[in-house]
Amino acid sequence: MSLIPDDNLFALGAVLFGLAWLGFWIDTHAIGRKTSGVVWVLSAAMLLSNTGIIPLSSSAYDFVGGSLVPLAIPLLLFKGDLRKIFRESGGVMISFMIASAATVTGALVGFSLLDLGEIGPKVAGVYTGGWVGGAVNFLAVSQAVEMTPEEFTVAISASSVVSVLALLLLIVIPSVKAITRFFPDYQAQQPALVQELIADATATKFHLTHICGAVGLSFAICAFSGWLSAALSMAQYNILFITVVTIAVANSFPKTMHRLEGDFEVGMLLMYLFFVAVGASTDARAFLDDAVILFVFGMIIILVHLAIVLVGARLLKIHLDEAIVASGAALVGPAVTAAIATSKGWKHLVTPGIMCGIFGYVIATFIGASVTAFLD
Repeated sequence: MSLIPDDNLFALGAVLFGLAWLGFWIDTHAIGRKTSGVVWVLSAAMLLSNTGIIPLSSSAYDFVGGSLVPLAIPLLLFKGDLRKIFRESGGVMISFMIASAATVTGALVGFSLLDLGEIGPKVAGVYTGGWVGGAVNFLAVSQAVEMTPEEFTVAISASSVVSVLALLLLIVIPSVKAITRFFPDYQAQQPALVQELIADATATKFHLTHICGAVGLSFAICAFSGWLSAALSMAQYNILFITVVTIAVANSFPKTMHRLEGDFEVGMLLMYLFFVAVGASTDARAFLDDAVILFVFGMIIILVHLAIVLVGARLLKIHLDEAIVASGAALVGPAVTAAIATSKGWKHLVTPGIMCGIFGYVIATFIGASVTAFLD
Protein backbone atom coordinates (compact mmCIF):
# COMPACT_ATOMS: atom_id res chain seq x y z
CA MET A 1 0.00 0.00 0.00
CA SER A 2 1.22 3.49 -0.88
CA LEU A 3 0.66 6.75 0.96
CA ILE A 4 -1.43 7.96 -1.99
CA PRO A 5 -3.87 5.19 -3.03
CA ASP A 6 -3.95 4.10 -6.66
CA ASP A 7 -7.57 5.24 -7.02
CA ASN A 8 -6.98 8.81 -5.75
CA LEU A 9 -6.85 10.32 -9.23
CA PHE A 10 -6.79 13.94 -8.08
CA ALA A 11 -3.78 13.44 -5.83
CA LEU A 12 -1.98 11.45 -8.50
CA GLY A 13 -2.85 14.14 -11.04
CA ALA A 14 -1.20 16.70 -8.76
CA VAL A 15 1.94 14.54 -8.64
CA LEU A 16 1.95 13.99 -12.41
CA PHE A 17 1.67 17.68 -13.24
CA GLY A 18 3.94 18.71 -10.37
CA LEU A 19 6.80 16.50 -11.58
CA ALA A 20 6.21 17.58 -15.19
CA TRP A 21 6.57 21.18 -13.98
CA LEU A 22 9.80 20.18 -12.23
CA GLY A 23 11.17 18.76 -15.49
CA PHE A 24 10.35 21.91 -17.45
CA TRP A 25 11.81 24.10 -14.70
CA ILE A 26 15.06 22.10 -14.59
CA ASP A 27 15.33 22.33 -18.39
CA THR A 28 15.58 26.13 -18.09
CA HIS A 29 18.67 25.92 -15.88
CA ALA A 30 22.26 24.87 -16.53
CA ILE A 31 21.89 21.49 -14.84
CA GLY A 32 18.93 20.67 -17.07
CA ARG A 33 20.77 21.58 -20.25
CA LYS A 34 23.53 19.17 -19.21
CA THR A 35 21.45 16.23 -17.98
CA SER A 36 17.90 16.85 -19.38
CA GLY A 37 14.83 17.38 -17.26
CA VAL A 38 13.54 14.00 -18.45
CA VAL A 39 16.12 12.19 -16.32
CA TRP A 40 15.08 14.16 -13.23
CA VAL A 41 11.40 13.53 -13.90
CA LEU A 42 11.93 9.78 -14.28
CA SER A 43 14.20 9.61 -11.24
CA ALA A 44 11.87 11.63 -8.99
CA ALA A 45 8.82 9.58 -10.01
CA MET A 46 10.72 6.32 -9.50
CA LEU A 47 11.87 7.50 -6.05
CA LEU A 48 8.32 8.36 -4.99
CA SER A 49 6.86 5.04 -6.14
CA ASN A 50 9.64 2.85 -4.78
CA THR A 51 9.47 4.50 -1.35
CA GLY A 52 5.72 3.94 -1.08
CA ILE A 53 4.56 7.53 -1.50
CA ILE A 54 2.73 6.89 -4.79
CA PRO A 55 1.64 3.50 -6.22
CA LEU A 56 3.62 1.48 -8.74
CA SER A 57 0.50 1.02 -10.83
CA SER A 58 -2.67 3.05 -11.33
CA SER A 59 -5.38 3.64 -13.91
CA ALA A 60 -4.06 7.23 -14.07
CA TYR A 61 -0.77 5.96 -15.47
CA ASP A 62 -2.62 3.72 -17.93
CA PHE A 63 -4.65 6.67 -19.18
CA VAL A 64 -1.54 8.77 -19.77
CA GLY A 65 0.22 6.01 -21.68
CA GLY A 66 -2.79 4.73 -23.59
CA SER A 67 -4.54 7.98 -24.51
CA LEU A 68 -2.34 11.03 -23.99
CA VAL A 69 0.76 9.62 -25.72
CA PRO A 70 -0.98 9.02 -29.08
CA LEU A 71 -2.52 12.48 -28.75
CA ALA A 72 0.93 14.04 -28.31
CA ILE A 73 2.41 12.64 -31.53
CA PRO A 74 0.46 14.84 -33.99
CA LEU A 75 0.98 17.92 -31.84
CA LEU A 76 4.74 17.41 -32.06
CA LEU A 77 4.76 16.76 -35.83
CA PHE A 78 2.40 19.39 -37.23
CA LYS A 79 5.42 21.43 -38.42
CA GLY A 80 6.85 18.54 -40.48
CA ASP A 81 6.62 20.25 -43.91
CA LEU A 82 8.89 18.04 -46.03
CA ARG A 83 9.15 20.51 -48.93
CA LYS A 84 10.40 23.25 -46.63
CA ILE A 85 12.78 20.86 -44.93
CA PHE A 86 14.49 19.79 -48.16
CA ARG A 87 14.45 23.33 -49.56
CA GLU A 88 16.20 24.87 -46.56
CA SER A 89 18.53 22.09 -45.43
CA GLY A 90 21.02 22.35 -48.32
CA GLY A 91 24.11 20.14 -48.30
CA VAL A 92 23.67 19.33 -44.62
CA MET A 93 20.90 16.91 -45.63
CA ILE A 94 23.45 14.63 -47.32
CA SER A 95 25.44 14.50 -44.10
CA PHE A 96 22.25 13.87 -42.15
CA MET A 97 21.44 10.85 -44.33
CA ILE A 98 24.92 9.50 -43.59
CA ALA A 99 24.39 10.20 -39.89
CA SER A 100 21.06 8.34 -39.88
CA ALA A 101 22.61 5.33 -41.60
CA ALA A 102 25.49 5.51 -39.12
CA THR A 103 23.08 5.28 -36.19
CA VAL A 104 21.46 2.18 -37.68
CA THR A 105 24.88 0.64 -38.26
CA GLY A 106 25.94 1.39 -34.69
CA ALA A 107 22.79 -0.27 -33.35
CA LEU A 108 23.43 -3.40 -35.40
CA VAL A 109 27.10 -3.53 -34.38
CA GLY A 110 26.27 -3.08 -30.70
CA PHE A 111 23.52 -5.70 -30.88
CA SER A 112 25.95 -8.20 -32.39
CA LEU A 113 28.64 -7.53 -29.76
CA LEU A 114 26.50 -7.56 -26.60
CA ASP A 115 24.03 -10.03 -25.16
CA LEU A 116 21.09 -7.77 -24.37
CA GLY A 117 18.62 -10.56 -23.78
CA GLU A 118 14.97 -10.41 -24.82
CA ILE A 119 14.91 -6.62 -24.56
CA GLY A 120 17.71 -6.33 -27.16
CA PRO A 121 15.67 -5.88 -30.37
CA LYS A 122 13.36 -3.38 -28.66
CA VAL A 123 16.21 -1.29 -27.28
CA ALA A 124 18.03 -1.34 -30.61
CA GLY A 125 14.94 0.02 -32.35
CA VAL A 126 14.20 2.60 -29.66
CA TYR A 127 17.78 3.89 -29.56
CA THR A 128 17.86 4.05 -33.34
CA GLY A 129 14.65 6.07 -33.37
CA GLY A 130 15.89 8.39 -30.62
CA TRP A 131 19.27 9.02 -32.27
CA VAL A 132 17.89 9.62 -35.73
CA GLY A 133 15.01 11.78 -34.50
CA GLY A 134 14.49 12.67 -30.87
CA ALA A 135 12.55 11.98 -27.68
CA VAL A 136 9.24 11.90 -29.54
CA ASN A 137 10.57 9.05 -31.70
CA PHE A 138 12.09 7.29 -28.70
CA LEU A 139 8.63 7.32 -27.18
CA ALA A 140 6.79 6.40 -30.39
CA VAL A 141 9.05 3.44 -31.16
CA SER A 142 8.74 2.17 -27.58
CA GLN A 143 4.98 2.14 -28.04
CA ALA A 144 5.21 0.46 -31.45
CA VAL A 145 7.46 -2.33 -30.15
CA GLU A 146 5.39 -2.71 -26.96
CA MET A 147 8.05 -1.89 -24.37
CA THR A 148 7.00 -2.29 -20.75
CA PRO A 149 7.24 0.76 -18.46
CA GLU A 150 10.23 -0.81 -16.69
CA GLU A 151 12.05 -1.45 -19.96
CA PHE A 152 11.31 2.09 -21.15
CA THR A 153 12.65 3.73 -18.00
CA VAL A 154 15.87 1.72 -18.04
CA ALA A 155 16.39 2.41 -21.73
CA ILE A 156 15.77 6.16 -21.67
CA SER A 157 17.72 6.71 -18.46
CA ALA A 158 20.81 4.97 -19.85
CA SER A 159 20.41 6.79 -23.17
CA SER A 160 20.20 10.19 -21.48
CA VAL A 161 23.70 9.80 -20.04
CA VAL A 162 24.97 8.67 -23.45
CA SER A 163 23.32 11.68 -25.12
CA VAL A 164 25.15 14.06 -22.78
CA LEU A 165 28.47 12.43 -23.69
CA ALA A 166 27.55 12.59 -27.39
CA LEU A 167 26.88 16.32 -27.04
CA LEU A 168 30.27 16.84 -25.41
CA LEU A 169 31.98 14.92 -28.23
CA LEU A 170 30.22 17.02 -30.88
CA ILE A 171 31.43 20.20 -29.20
CA VAL A 172 35.00 18.95 -28.72
CA ILE A 173 35.62 17.32 -32.14
CA PRO A 174 36.05 20.63 -34.08
CA SER A 175 38.90 21.49 -31.69
CA VAL A 176 40.79 18.20 -32.00
CA LYS A 177 43.71 18.73 -34.39
CA ALA A 178 44.07 15.00 -35.00
CA ILE A 179 40.64 15.15 -36.64
CA THR A 180 40.57 18.62 -38.20
CA ARG A 181 43.80 17.99 -40.11
CA PHE A 182 41.84 15.61 -42.33
CA PHE A 183 39.53 18.52 -43.28
CA PRO A 184 41.82 21.16 -44.85
CA ASP A 185 38.90 23.46 -45.71
CA TYR A 186 37.81 23.72 -42.08
CA GLN A 187 38.61 26.99 -40.36
CA ALA A 188 37.75 27.42 -36.72
CA GLN A 189 35.66 30.55 -36.15
CA GLN A 190 35.07 32.70 -33.13
CA PRO A 191 31.64 32.32 -31.56
CA ALA A 192 29.14 34.57 -33.26
CA LEU A 193 28.01 37.61 -31.29
CA VAL A 194 24.34 36.78 -31.58
CA GLN A 195 21.73 35.87 -29.05
CA GLU A 196 21.88 32.18 -28.16
CA LEU A 197 19.14 30.09 -29.65
CA ILE A 198 17.40 28.75 -26.60
CA ALA A 199 13.75 27.88 -26.14
CA ASP A 200 11.87 30.90 -24.79
CA ALA A 201 8.42 29.99 -23.60
CA THR A 202 7.35 33.64 -23.53
CA ALA A 203 7.80 33.81 -27.30
CA THR A 204 4.85 31.48 -27.84
CA LYS A 205 1.52 33.25 -27.95
CA PHE A 206 -1.27 31.33 -26.30
CA HIS A 207 -4.35 31.41 -28.50
CA LEU A 208 -7.32 29.32 -27.42
CA THR A 209 -8.41 28.99 -31.04
CA HIS A 210 -5.00 27.56 -31.97
CA ILE A 211 -4.80 25.19 -28.99
CA CYS A 212 -8.36 23.92 -29.36
CA GLY A 213 -7.96 23.47 -33.09
CA ALA A 214 -4.65 21.62 -32.74
CA VAL A 215 -5.90 19.34 -29.98
CA GLY A 216 -9.15 18.68 -31.82
CA LEU A 217 -7.25 17.82 -34.99
CA SER A 218 -4.97 15.53 -33.00
CA PHE A 219 -8.01 13.71 -31.61
CA ALA A 220 -9.39 13.32 -35.14
CA ILE A 221 -6.09 11.96 -36.46
CA CYS A 222 -5.84 9.47 -33.59
CA ALA A 223 -9.43 8.33 -34.14
CA PHE A 224 -8.96 7.85 -37.89
CA SER A 225 -5.60 6.13 -37.43
CA GLY A 226 -7.04 3.80 -34.80
CA TRP A 227 -9.88 2.82 -37.13
CA LEU A 228 -7.52 2.34 -40.08
CA SER A 229 -4.95 0.25 -38.18
CA ALA A 230 -7.72 -1.95 -36.76
CA ALA A 231 -9.32 -2.38 -40.19
CA LEU A 232 -5.96 -3.55 -41.57
CA SER A 233 -5.38 -5.86 -38.55
CA MET A 234 -2.30 -3.82 -37.61
CA ALA A 235 -3.49 -2.26 -34.36
CA GLN A 236 -0.08 -2.77 -32.72
CA TYR A 237 1.37 -0.26 -35.19
CA ASN A 238 -1.19 2.43 -34.45
CA ILE A 239 1.55 4.95 -33.54
CA LEU A 240 3.05 4.54 -37.02
CA PHE A 241 -0.34 5.14 -38.62
CA ILE A 242 -0.75 8.29 -36.51
CA THR A 243 2.65 9.50 -37.70
CA VAL A 244 1.85 8.87 -41.38
CA VAL A 245 -1.54 10.59 -41.21
CA THR A 246 -0.05 13.57 -39.33
CA ILE A 247 2.71 14.03 -41.90
CA ALA A 248 0.10 13.83 -44.68
CA VAL A 249 -1.91 16.59 -43.00
CA ALA A 250 1.18 18.71 -42.30
CA ASN A 251 2.24 18.54 -45.95
CA SER A 252 -1.26 19.06 -47.34
CA PHE A 253 -1.82 22.24 -45.33
CA PRO A 254 1.70 23.54 -44.55
CA LYS A 255 0.77 27.23 -44.25
CA THR A 256 -2.06 26.51 -41.82
CA MET A 257 0.12 24.23 -39.70
CA HIS A 258 2.96 26.76 -39.70
CA ARG A 259 0.65 29.44 -38.27
CA LEU A 260 -0.34 27.26 -35.31
CA GLU A 261 1.14 28.41 -32.01
CA GLY A 262 1.36 26.39 -28.83
CA ASP A 263 0.77 22.97 -30.42
CA PHE A 264 4.34 21.74 -29.84
CA GLU A 265 4.33 22.97 -26.24
CA VAL A 266 1.09 21.10 -25.46
CA GLY A 267 2.61 17.99 -27.02
CA MET A 268 5.69 18.34 -24.83
CA LEU A 269 3.51 18.65 -21.73
CA LEU A 270 1.77 15.38 -22.58
CA MET A 271 5.14 13.71 -23.14
CA TYR A 272 6.46 14.84 -19.76
CA LEU A 273 3.31 13.50 -18.09
CA PHE A 274 4.13 10.19 -19.73
CA PHE A 275 7.70 10.28 -18.43
CA VAL A 276 6.32 10.77 -14.91
CA ALA A 277 3.92 7.85 -15.34
CA VAL A 278 6.67 5.61 -16.66
CA GLY A 279 9.04 6.49 -13.83
CA ALA A 280 6.30 5.85 -11.28
CA SER A 281 5.66 2.40 -12.78
CA THR A 282 9.29 1.30 -12.60
CA ASP A 283 10.74 -1.12 -10.08
CA ALA A 284 14.12 0.33 -9.06
CA ARG A 285 15.72 -3.09 -8.58
CA ALA A 286 15.05 -4.08 -12.19
CA PHE A 287 16.36 -0.70 -13.33
CA LEU A 288 19.73 -1.08 -11.59
CA ASP A 289 20.22 -4.60 -12.93
CA ASP A 290 19.93 -3.59 -16.61
CA ALA A 291 21.08 0.03 -16.92
CA VAL A 292 24.85 -0.56 -17.18
CA ILE A 293 24.81 -2.82 -20.22
CA LEU A 294 22.40 -0.48 -22.01
CA PHE A 295 24.79 2.40 -21.33
CA VAL A 296 27.60 0.40 -22.97
CA PHE A 297 25.29 -0.43 -25.88
CA GLY A 298 24.43 3.25 -26.33
CA MET A 299 28.09 4.28 -26.30
CA ILE A 300 28.88 1.74 -29.01
CA ILE A 301 26.13 3.26 -31.17
CA ILE A 302 27.46 6.80 -30.64
CA LEU A 303 31.10 5.94 -31.32
CA VAL A 304 30.26 3.98 -34.47
CA HIS A 305 27.98 6.83 -35.55
CA LEU A 306 30.67 9.48 -35.17
CA ALA A 307 33.33 7.35 -36.86
CA ILE A 308 31.15 6.73 -39.92
CA VAL A 309 30.04 10.37 -40.16
CA LEU A 310 33.62 11.68 -40.03
CA VAL A 311 34.98 9.11 -42.49
CA GLY A 312 32.03 9.64 -44.83
CA ALA A 313 32.47 13.41 -44.70
CA ARG A 314 36.17 13.06 -45.47
CA LEU A 315 35.58 10.75 -48.44
CA LEU A 316 32.75 12.86 -49.89
CA LYS A 317 34.63 16.12 -49.21
CA ILE A 318 31.87 17.42 -46.95
CA HIS A 319 32.94 20.25 -44.66
CA LEU A 320 33.55 19.29 -41.04
CA ASP A 321 31.12 21.91 -39.74
CA GLU A 322 28.32 20.50 -41.92
CA ALA A 323 29.08 16.97 -40.72
CA ILE A 324 29.01 18.04 -37.05
CA VAL A 325 25.70 19.89 -37.48
CA ALA A 326 24.12 16.94 -39.31
CA SER A 327 25.32 14.52 -36.64
CA GLY A 328 23.96 16.82 -33.95
CA ALA A 329 20.58 17.00 -35.68
CA ALA A 330 20.37 13.22 -35.41
CA LEU A 331 21.87 12.66 -31.97
CA VAL A 332 20.72 15.62 -29.87
CA GLY A 333 17.87 17.20 -31.85
CA PRO A 334 17.30 20.49 -33.68
CA ALA A 335 17.26 22.91 -30.74
CA VAL A 336 20.58 21.76 -29.26
CA THR A 337 22.10 21.56 -32.74
CA ALA A 338 21.16 25.20 -33.35
CA ALA A 339 22.89 26.12 -30.10
CA ILE A 340 26.02 24.21 -31.14
CA ALA A 341 26.11 25.94 -34.53
CA THR A 342 25.66 29.35 -32.91
CA SER A 343 28.35 28.76 -30.30
CA LYS A 344 30.81 27.70 -33.01
CA GLY A 345 30.05 30.72 -35.19
CA TRP A 346 28.30 28.66 -37.90
CA LYS A 347 25.29 30.95 -38.32
CA HIS A 348 24.71 29.75 -41.87
CA LEU A 349 24.13 26.21 -40.58
CA VAL A 350 21.53 27.02 -37.94
CA THR A 351 18.51 26.72 -40.25
CA PRO A 352 19.77 23.59 -42.09
CA GLY A 353 20.45 21.96 -38.72
CA ILE A 354 16.95 22.68 -37.48
CA MET A 355 15.37 21.48 -40.73
CA CYS A 356 17.32 18.21 -40.65
CA GLY A 357 16.35 17.70 -37.02
CA ILE A 358 12.67 18.09 -37.89
CA PHE A 359 13.10 15.68 -40.80
CA GLY A 360 14.57 13.23 -38.31
CA TYR A 361 11.35 13.46 -36.29
CA VAL A 362 9.43 12.49 -39.43
CA ILE A 363 11.42 9.39 -40.44
CA ALA A 364 12.92 8.06 -37.20
CA THR A 365 9.90 6.17 -35.88
CA PHE A 366 9.70 4.07 -39.03
CA ILE A 367 13.45 3.41 -39.02
CA GLY A 368 13.46 2.42 -35.35
CA ALA A 369 10.48 0.08 -35.68
CA SER A 370 12.10 -1.50 -38.76
CA VAL A 371 15.34 -2.17 -36.84
CA THR A 372 13.39 -3.97 -34.10
CA ALA A 373 11.45 -6.02 -36.68
CA PHE A 374 14.71 -6.96 -38.41
CA LEU A 375 16.44 -8.10 -35.20
CA ASP A 376 13.45 -9.76 -33.54
